Amino acid sequence: MASPCKCFHFVFIKNHSMKQVAVIGLGAMGVVLAKLLIQNKLNVSVWNRTPGKLNQPGLEGAKATTNINEALREASIVIICVKDYEATYELLNGVSLEGKTIIQLSTGTPKDAKTMSAAFIDRGASYIDGAILATPSQMGRPDTPIFLSGNAEAFSKSEDILKVLGGGLLYMGDSAGAASAWDLAVLTNMFGMMTGFLHGARMMEAEGLKPSDLGNMIVNIAPVLAQMIQDTGNDIDAGRFEDPQSSIDICAQSFELMVRQAREANSDASMPTFLLEFFDKGRKAGLGQNRISSLIKVLRNN
Repeated sequence: MASPCKCFHFVFIKNHSMKQVAVIGLGAMGVVLAKLLIQNKLNVSVWNRTPGKLNQPGLEGAKATTNINEALREASIVIICVKDYEATYELLNGVSLEGKTIIQLSTGTPKDAKTMSAAFIDRGASYIDGAILATPSQMGRPDTPIFLSGNAEAFSKSEDILKVLGGGLLYMGDSAGAASAWDLAVLTNMFGMMTGFLHGARMMEAEGLKPSDLGNMIVNIAPVLAQMIQDTGNDIDAGRFEDPQSSIDICAQSFELMVRQAREANSDASMPTFLLEFFDKGRKAGLGQNRISSLIKVLRNN
């Protein structure tokens, strides 16, 4: 996530008066995107399925319309922030996309992105897929991270517009599915860490200890934990699965202890039980004396 800094930044955009940007979808995130573009003196048109949202404070400088064809007519860049990709197809059905750059910031999978890219290219558009790694209140900062992928030329031409939304742009290549893959992979790590912390916090409570102390400890040792993750990634790339410092068999014993501790403390044991079952799949596949990196084989063969 972006840092807690509350500063916003303004981007000097060459020939900004020549660029018409349409924002489709004025939910919690979409309305912030539109406001940032307006604040940076861009020509903005906005559309939302619910017309009442067109009158929100901060949108006075935009061309608001209930006709989506009208919203897109003069726009060279179309930013989409709606429920999902299916909603996008529905909304843009029959709308001319010829010559436009579509920037999809709705949530989806890599397959969703690649399928939409092919469909919109067939309709004469350039396609960029994006994933925002921030909340609406964190948008518009110099370090706000946004994963982006797709047409490289279109990204280059719209980069100054995108920097208005967040300065920490991360272009991940010309595969339309790359941004979504990076986004979901990062979220997997984040929520895996958070759910692990929650289980650990309950362990602390059960012994009369403070969960906040555990949080502080994790911050202090985070570089060591990150190094373990980095080493595992390098092992997978290099195919290094043998000669472990800590084998799958040894790691699985930790989960067995976690399951027992949860039962002894009358706590929910679902998290360590799930992890134990996953490691047991590796052991049953004959990987018990291998590195943790070898569990990638279990995921590949599922």
